[in-house]
Amino acid sequence: MDYAIIDYDPSYALQTVTMWRASKEQAIGQPAIHSVEDHVYFLNHILTNSNKVYLAIERSGKQVAGILACNENWVNQLYIHTQHQGKGIGKKLLDLAKQQSDGKLFLYTFEVNKKAQRFYERNGFRIVARGNENEEQLDDIKYAWTR
Repeated sequence: MDYAIIDYDPSYALQTVTMWRASKEQAIGQPAIHSVEDHVYFLNHILTNSNKVYLAIERSGKQVAGILACNENWVNQLYIHTQHQGKGIGKKLLDLAKQQSDGKLFLYTFEVNKKAQRFYERNGFRIVARGNENEEQLDDIKYAWTR
């Protein structure tokens, strides 16, 4: 399957949120805290205000395969559809965040998400802190990458 990276388009909001929630639940073993409607609002009105948001879309244009929300210093969201993981989409999106950064990026991932930890460490990120200040009340890891 071939993918295109596009700027976020609100016409994909519901599909993006559905994918995002399923991916996150699989990664952390915990259902979403917020309603789908609240999540769509967050995507369309909050996340897009302080981040550049990209979607990985199947070339057919029919399925959202991933989302990246980043700014010059942070990868704030990176989720890949459960059926499209392991196909290089995450790396393609992460490389885009690196290219647009000011040379240093930070991100958080949950400690229970071992797959994400391996992915980020393979892509040059190093642990800089640990904590648990998140609404899921799970331990998390802060990573940093420097060009």
